[in-house]
Amino acid sequence: MTTVRQRRVGKGTEAAEDQPSEEKDAKPDGKILSDHTGGKLWNILSVTVGGIVAISLGLLTSVYVATLHENDLWFSNIKEVEREISFRTECGLYYSYYKQMIQAASIQQGLHGLVYDNKTESVRTINILERMNVYQEVFLSILYRILPIQQYLEPVYFYIYTLFGLQAVYVIALYVTSWLLSGTWLSGLLAACWYITNRIDTTRVEFTIPLRENWALPFFAVQIAAITYLLRTHLQPVQERLTLTAVFIATFLFSLTWQFNQFMMLIQALALFILDCFDMLPTAKVMWLYIIQISGLLLVCVLQFFNSMILGSLLISFNASVLIARTIQKNLKKGNLLNRLGKLILHVLLVLCLTLLINKFIKKMLNLESDEHIFKFLKAKFGFGATRDFDANLYLCEEAFGLLPLNTFSRLSDTLLFYIYIFVLFLMTVAAVIVAFRNLSGSNQVQFMEKMEECTVTLKPDAAYNLIHTVLFGCLALSTMRMKYLWTSHMCVFASFGLCSTEVWKLILKCIHLYTSQRMHVIKYSIPIITVLYISYKFWPGIMDELSELREFYDPDTVELMNWIKSNTPNTAVFAGSMQLLAGVKLCTGRTLTNHPHYEDKNLRERTKQIYQIYAKRSPEDVYRILRSFGTDYVILEDSICYERRHSRGCRLRDLLDIANGHIMDGLGENEPDLEPSLFPRFCEEIKKNLPSYTIHFTRVFQNKTFHVYKLAKHK
Repeated sequence: MTTVRQRRVGKGTEAAEDQPSEEKDAKPDGKILSDHTGGKLWNILSVTVGGIVAISLGLLTSVYVATLHENDLWFSNIKEVEREISFRTECGLYYSYYKQMIQAASIQQGLHGLVYDNKTESVRTINILERMNVYQEVFLSILYRILPIQQYLEPVYFYIYTLFGLQAVYVIALYVTSWLLSGTWLSGLLAACWYITNRIDTTRVEFTIPLRENWALPFFAVQIAAITYLLRTHLQPVQERLTLTAVFIATFLFSLTWQFNQFMMLIQALALFILDCFDMLPTAKVMWLYIIQISGLLLVCVLQFFNSMILGSLLISFNASVLIARTIQKNLKKGNLLNRLGKLILHVLLVLCLTLLINKFIKKMLNLESDEHIFKFLKAKFGFGATRDFDANLYLCEEAFGLLPLNTFSRLSDTLLFYIYIFVLFLMTVAAVIVAFRNLSGSNQVQFMEKMEECTVTLKPDAAYNLIHTVLFGCLALSTMRMKYLWTSHMCVFASFGLCSTEVWKLILKCIHLYTSQRMHVIKYSIPIITVLYISYKFWPGIMDELSELREFYDPDTVELMNWIKSNTPNTAVFAGSMQLLAGVKLCTGRTLTNHPHYEDKNLRERTKQIYQIYAKRSPEDVYRILRSFGTDYVILEDSICYERRHSRGCRLRDLLDIANGHIMDGLGENEPDLEPSLFPRFCEEIKKNLPSYTIHFTRVFQNKTFHVYKLAKHK
């Protein structure tokens, strides 16, 4: 910038000395004005076309996933009970609160039923709004009740169309983020195409509609787009304030709709912390983002009736620690390389210590244990000692919480996404390392700067943030498959940005001494266009085949069970069983449950472990006593759990219970030396023999090929 100004001054001086040259410069000035006007019109046209393409792709994605859902289940033709059964496991539980609000006599009564709920957990009254993230169901049910659409649209369609509509928001946010980073909407087009063609690995909305992440991730994508814009240089104060407001709203909505928000935003806060330490982001903006995260989460905490799990989150402790440490440590970014490294190490240690101290203090004050199962799981997962903890092993044995399968990379490579992503990631990482070293080195490293001048390595703050974001969320996805959807969608953004980035191609061409402005622009636009054409040619026929493939929902055993419960049991009956099945029981029949899949509560986890003794080696008297302590009237046994073959030995539910109870597992294989044989046979197998010791407590009242329902005797 300084060199350019000096040259302009020089020309101005020469013009002052030589009067005729002023007259010669008059025409070029007019040409510059004309070029400026033409450039402005071109920008308006480009933004208009890019915006239309973004909205079109968002709507097409929404229609695409909605059509897949309809074609897979024939949703429009099946009965209501079948539609509800299609909302499997925790999806059914969340949707049941939407249904409950719709069926309530008034909005006030519906809200009262959620705040004082005694049907989700028997013999307990719990506050659903405090325990679970269901404000979206509340808002949607109120909207459905007040809008004049009841005659034209069933409640279930209003619900699922809203979720499919959010997919349009998701794709548009990804598109805009890529556009902001690269400066061309062609990058957004490529990101959206990759998102759609890699649908298996970027979303699961079409078969897990009410899942919390399907509500939250579109808002998370909007937040990332807003942060990307915020980190641009030369923003006007009004633009900055509006962008900060957008970041806050998106952060708040993301936090409100997903119980795992605190862990995702902790990773985001770590990304900001790393970049701030290496002086790659404006400190003032980073501080504002920390404050926004804390304030958004605290507002959600208030709405969730001061949910203690939020107050005890690591995110609040970490962000508070960073703000305190920055206040204590002045002149953190001054000095030579060794001086700054020393300050940096001290800063990191101070933040970590403060985080642990603050978090420990809050948890002790609140007596908080709601999230201990997550830390037990992480401890066991990363090899810090074997565990017999039932909850930790339940997560460890689920494929969704295992490592990311290698076939994911082969699928992503088919669309060229993974290859291009790795290429861009490598280049950007090298650039980030050089820039970070340059920032830490300060002005004394003249020779280093001169060597780098040939390739002019730079990294804009918005690109730096997205680089660290994709690296950290990539690590999360690699370690836990369920979290891959946070990474793969951003992978589309990052790869498309790199392929359309002026900085990337300029760096490459300068380093190999082939740089010209024309050549760079030809490559910048031609390669993305060729990639889009390749993707369209290769995957369009497959998408058309997928859309023409028609299936139908078919689960007669579960339908028969739900219909029997509705017809043959009182409305006040209490049911025990697996938490996945009971979510469906609540949704389809409205009966009271003993346990359910929303696992973020210590008492519920202990209760679930006790209920699951129906699949352990326990005496009928013990099982009866446990079930009656929770007010159980009926217990549902599933053959798919009792005789499970899906998991290998050691990971079957019955094995986890045996280990937790100190019993030897069934089947051939090794057992830990201190495990002992049980004195009793497995309850779920032995009860079917109708022995007197069982029939005195349990009477079979329903059975089919999958389920067995027993009514508990009510002894005095």
